[in-house]
Amino acid sequence: MMMQTPVQSRSKLPDVGTTIFTVIGQLSAQHNAINLSQGAPNFPCDPQLTAGVTRAMQANHNQYAPMTGLLRLKELIAEKVARLYQAHYDAASEILITASASEGLYSAISGLVHPGDEVIYFEPSFDSYAPIVRLQGATPVAIKLTVPDFSVDWDEVRAAITPRTRMIIVNTPHNPSGQVFSRADLEQLAAVTKNTDIIILSDEVYEHIVFDGERHHGMATHPQLAERSVIVSSFGKTFHVTGWRVGYCLAPAALMEEVCKVHQFLMFSADTPMQYAFADYMANPETYLALGDFYQRKRDLMQQLLAASPFTLLPSGGAFFLLASYAHFSDEADSELVKRLITDYCVATIPLSAFYADGTDNKLIRLSFAKDEATLRAGAQALCQVKPR
Repeated sequence: MMMQTPVQSRSKLPDVGTTIFTVIGQLSAQHNAINLSQGAPNFPCDPQLTAGVTRAMQANHNQYAPMTGLLRLKELIAEKVARLYQAHYDAASEILITASASEGLYSAISGLVHPGDEVIYFEPSFDSYAPIVRLQGATPVAIKLTVPDFSVDWDEVRAAITPRTRMIIVNTPHNPSGQVFSRADLEQLAAVTKNTDIIILSDEVYEHIVFDGERHHGMATHPQLAERSVIVSSFGKTFHVTGWRVGYCLAPAALMEEVCKVHQFLMFSADTPMQYAFADYMANPETYLALGDFYQRKRDLMQQLLAASPFTLLPSGGAFFLLASYAHFSDEADSELVKRLITDYCVATIPLSAFYADGTDNKLIRLSFAKDEATLRAGAQALCQVKPR
């Protein structure tokens, strides 16, 4: 029996309730469906990482870390960014270890966006951007990426900028489409923000998962953008430990000061033993430099296995997602198709409409290939059996 309360609550997010992600999770559990839906690995991390956490705990590194993070870990991040992107951040004042990339996103938006501001972001998008903006009393302004290539229409961005535009949120490599920014995109972004006070919040949690010999065109690779950007990345995505909830932010000191003001009251510091383990582990650059090839093999296998399916796969240049089109064989809403895939074929995917505020349905579903080979083969086999309706 549920507890009753006499208190009348006033919701800050009255339209946020049970999402399709929850529905899919419950339905998948009910049907024991093969999980191609969740953007998290189902294979173990490197035992060296768990051993590193154990060593840290046994060495009594179990109390609060410094508020901005373990200095040795921040120094290694600074070295990595300088080596890969030729950008130089001060480890003491321009790098922040956060309790997940999500906390980094929240701290950045909360610290830098004010009531009445506008924040431009691109859909389909990770589902937390717009609600976090709204919680600050600001207005999220959605611009839809072009379909099917999921590129940015920069003329539309120019038209959307107003005197109230405070921030533009970008995500590369992109969840859910797997598309990546080009050097030309960076030049366009630099041009539209030049001589403004617009901050770039760049979600780069898949920075090391880029395919086909391409490089990651993040904000740190472009000096003019780096000067106005808060960059968010993720140890969880990079090292297959999404449940450890540790990420980091990079930003010029003046911007980072405001991000830290929120972080210190939101979390104060990220988990201490994990920070020691990450510092030991990433001292070897191969731990993250090999990630693109690792996931490209999974992408290529998934594409090969689905060649005989009725779905048409869209290109994926990064992250660990593939989009599959079914428009040529069904008029079903994507949310209904996803439910049918679970109930009739025991395979779970995500409808792309879940990544749009207005539920735009382009007849596309998202597949995650961050899975072991057995799961990929079983999921693909199920999808190859799908019959048109």
